[in-house]
Amino acid sequence: MNERSILHLDLDTFFVSCERLYDSRLMGKPILIGGVTDRGVVASCSYEARKFGVHSAMPMKMAKQLCPEAIQIKGNSATYTKKSEEVTEIVKETVPLYEKTSIDEFYADLSGMDRFFSSYKMASELRKKITKETGLPISFGLSGNKTVSKVATGEAKPDNQIKVDYGTEKLFLAPLSVKKIPMIGDKTYQTLCSLGIKHVKTIQEMPVELMEKVLGKNGVTIWRKANGIDDSPVEPYSERKSISTERTFDKDTTDVEKLKGIMLAMAENLAFQLPRGEKLTACVTVKVRYSDFNTYTLQNRLPYTSADHILIPKVLELFERLYNKRLLVRLIGVRFSHLVNGGYQINLFEDATEMINLYHAMDFIRDKHGDRIVMRAAGMGARTISRFNPFKGEPPPLLANRRA
Repeated sequence: MNERSILHLDLDTFFVSCERLYDSRLMGKPILIGGVTDRGVVASCSYEARKFGVHSAMPMKMAKQLCPEAIQIKGNSATYTKKSEEVTEIVKETVPLYEKTSIDEFYADLSGMDRFFSSYKMASELRKKITKETGLPISFGLSGNKTVSKVATGEAKPDNQIKVDYGTEKLFLAPLSVKKIPMIGDKTYQTLCSLGIKHVKTIQEMPVELMEKVLGKNGVTIWRKANGIDDSPVEPYSERKSISTERTFDKDTTDVEKLKGIMLAMAENLAFQLPRGEKLTACVTVKVRYSDFNTYTLQNRLPYTSADHILIPKVLELFERLYNKRLLVRLIGVRFSHLVNGGYQINLFEDATEMINLYHAMDFIRDKHGDRIVMRAAGMGARTISRFNPFKGEPPPLLANRRA
């Protein structure tokens, strides 16, 4: 059996590290990044703040109570996107196969590289290169699979590296908290604790059938991960992945209110598909085809997001710039591209807790009753909007069978 060599890279407190690049006075200080009002939430925090119990997604008011001396920064998502792209280019130039799973996290498959160059040495030099060229601290874990490498990175942080040799995966994982295993969230952790299962070693010693009885199919997956078993491949990363939708009219039109309403509904529906597929987009494109079949497109880059209140205004702005009111319109379309994996993420730098709760509530209702059960009033203005169905009842191929 050929041994794999899977590298996991994770930028340390990424947003905080970016801010410290531009203001060295922030070094060593407790930092909170996120909404600047008490109604905002924490997008990221420094290790100095974490010592007080602060964590991301916590209400900013609570974070300030836990750590009153913390320095509060609104954050600049455009800066973070730019620095992420710098790191991506270095990774792309260095490793044969990589997968970007979020704005600050990567996997790379270095299998077979030991025949030419030590995988560990290659990973170490990549880490040094990233820090030298971007100024950002980064940690890595190296092992035979994704799960063990990701856990190893967590143990290496901050600004360090760990290699788990082939055959020692179970030994490495055994003493750790079960919460260290990827896919074990708060609810699953509480369930396991109620059964007296707090360390990975306990799961390793349990029959897989018992884990399946308690947690279903997820129990089997968790058991495999706890035993250091993970065959999932590193998926080649491509910025060309996209989701899109178009609408061709039965009769060409110059009804601008109708066009805007349909454009808004398209953007809203696509924006809903992003968190459902655990995706973020960094590029919006609008297309307009006129009655003479001349087709025009306009696109705009933006910081990674899945928030419709950011994406919809951008779509409408591009449409306004592209639309020629003197010509009949035959077709309009919207595309979100440069997709990367990412959890549910609205603009944590500006949005209040109420906005986050609203998004969760809207997505819950849409998941249960259908994509169009909740929509903006402006998107309902066009008479033909009820026929709008961007994916004909199915999620796009890229997001199929995936839910946030």
